[in-house]
Amino acid sequence: MGYRALTSIILGLHFAFVAYAVAGGFLAWRWPRAIWPHLAAGLWGFVVIGAQLTCPLTYAEDWSRRQAGEAGLTKGFIDRYIEGVVYPERLATLMQVLAAIAVVVSWVGFVAKQRRRPQRDGERRTQWDGERRRPQRDGAATVPVTAGRPPRRRTGRS
Repeated sequence: MGYRALTSIILGLHFAFVAYAVAGGFLAWRWPRAIWPHLAAGLWGFVVIGAQLTCPLTYAEDWSRRQAGEAGLTKGFIDRYIEGVVYPERLATLMQVLAAIAVVVSWVGFVAKQRRRPQRDGERRTQWDGERRRPQRDGAATVPVTAGRPPRRRTGRS
């Protein structure tokens, strides 16, 4: 019973990874730091599809199925669970191209969005988080700049 549960967990992780690899770049439009894990996931997806490699999660699923006494896998994850289920098998190449286009569009949109961000005089962006900062008058430290809004006033109420 434990290996069947493990198989289900692996399948859930695999579905989540495939969904993230295809659409996760759009998360970076809102949260810029999310681009780094998505670049890794997207590149891995391109390599697995382009070089026709077998994903380690597929090996893990096959192993857990055999440990549970079930038959091993005869196809890969996408061939078994997505092709013919989510879309017809004859459209496999088209779907791969559309997935690749979605990834590239998310990356291009991320770069365009980062370049359009306003940068005011005296501000600089930090390397990692894209947050704009303005040096204090004494030059000792930097303070975050609000996005064109005055800072929130504290009223003393909780």
